[in-house]
Parts: sequence; C-alpha cells; structure tokens
Amino acid sequence: MMMLATLASCLMAAAEDSDIFDHVTHDYIDNQGVRLHAASSGEGPLVVMIHGFPDFWYSWRHQMAALSDRFRVVAMDLRGYNLSDKPEGIENYAAPHLVSDVAAVIRHYGQNKAIVVGHDWGGAVAWMFATARPEMTERLVICNLPHPRGFSRELAHNEEQQKNSQYARNFQQPNAAATLTAEALVAAVVPDESDLVKERYLEAFQLSDFEAMLAYYKMNYPREPYQEDTSPVVKMKMPVLMFHGLDDRALSHAMLNRTWEWLEKDLTLVTVPGAGHWVHHDAADLVSKTMRFWLT
Repeated sequence: MMMLATLASCLMAAAEDSDIFDHVTHDYIDNQGVRLHAASSGEGPLVVMIHGFPDFWYSWRHQMAALSDRFRVVAMDLRGYNLSDKPEGIENYAAPHLVSDVAAVIRHYGQNKAIVVGHDWGGAVAWMFATARPEMTERLVICNLPHPRGFSRELAHNEEQQKNSQYARNFQQPNAAATLTAEALVAAVVPDESDLVKERYLEAFQLSDFEAMLAYYKMNYPREPYQEDTSPVVKMKMPVLMFHGLDDRALSHAMLNRTWEWLEKDLTLVTVPGAGHWVHHDAADLVSKTMRFWLT
C-alpha cells in the first residue's frame, strides 16, 4: 500500500512538473532599444521557439518540457506581445526587425547559431530568419506555416485560400484592433484548456498590444491583388522539419506542395489529421516526441 501511495505521489508530481510555467528563467534581451522577453529552461544545444498570433512564449509549454533535459530551450515573446516591448508604428514590425530580434536572442545566450522553431507568424519569422541568416540556423522546425513560396502561390491562384484569408484582410483595416478582446482571443486559442492555462493566456493578452499584434499583418501579409513569388529561388541550407495540422482552416495544405524543391537539404513533413492550426497544442505529444527524435 505504501509503495502504491508513493508511486501515485510521484506520478502526480510528474504531472505538475510537466507544466513548464513555474520552471523557467525569465530573461530580457535588448535589441537596438527594444527589450525582448524570453523564458528559458534546460542546458545543451540552443533551441529558440517563436510563437504566432495570438499567443505568447507559453505556447511552447509542452515542447519545452519535452526537450529541456537535452537542450537549452528558449521561448521568446515577439515584440508587441506579453512582456516584450511594444514599439509604436507598423514600420517597427517589418521583417528585418523581426529577423534581428531572433538574432539578438541567439547572441544573448552566447551562441552564434541555434535550432529555430516557429508557429504561425513565428513560423513566418523562422522562414525569414533561415533565409536571411542561414549561418545562424542550425535546423528549422515549422508548425503550420508553409514555405513563403507555397504561401504566395496558393494565395495568388487558389480561390478557396483567398476566401480563407479574409480574416487577414480584415486585420489590415485601420480600426481592426478595436474588434479584438483578450477574452475572445483566449477562447480562440485555448478553448479546451484548464482554467489555469486560460488565466495565464488572459494575463498575457491583457499585457499585449492589439495594434502591435495586427501590425504583423499590416506590414508583412500580402495585399490584393495577390501575386505568386517568381523571383529566383534561394534554397534553404539547413534540414527542415514541418508539422501541419490538416484541419487548419486558415492555411490550405495545398500550400505544402513543392516545398522540397526550395530546400537544399532534407525535409521531414508530418501531416496530422484531426489537428488544427495550433498543431503543437492539438497533437502536443506527437509533435514533442517527433521533434525530440528528429533533433537527437
């Protein structure tokens, strides 16, 4: 009986420890006057994780818990979100600034390169970073954000994708931020999570700046008339792991076609039936285990 009680106690402790929220170090990084917040855990090769819209560093809680015994895992808050600075003006959310932020985070932890992981807008930043700073990108992991060339192709030619991107056109309107509330964003991102997780998201969104969040769309999302990128291909120079929840209603899985033609090294593509846009939440165990296997 004592052994069973001890085992139950250990299992309960392990379950509690699986939530990384209370087991991270909070760091602040200056990048040309913009202060960025990041949460870090573990020791080993550096992994930098970049969340999307609407989210914050805690988006990666499952993957951080799964990897931090072998890696130094750093989940950053994008500028405009949670504890990072929120500079005014959409020009402060242009791609070069976002790429520079990731580089500043990597250097802050004393490294010249890192494994870069991104979801949604974080995935877009990760693709941009790997293109602009290949020497700083050891490997690339992307969750539900297709390669930019596939993105532009489907947006230009796929009527269903154009329809599904109406939300982005709405976000590009001048007064779009007035339509957002922290409560509605929580309901959209973590509808089935515990009250504790929802409370953490609510606090993060209340600290965030909705104008800044939508600046990513206003500054970087393509505008009509949509055009396919036909510029010369610059192939990615690092191995790439991609996860795509097939129930994503914003991003068609047709965008994945031909991704391998734009990469110099190997592509591992994991499509996940039954998972939506937040594949690393919906299929957290699969994503975490696959990522761990692929990286080690």
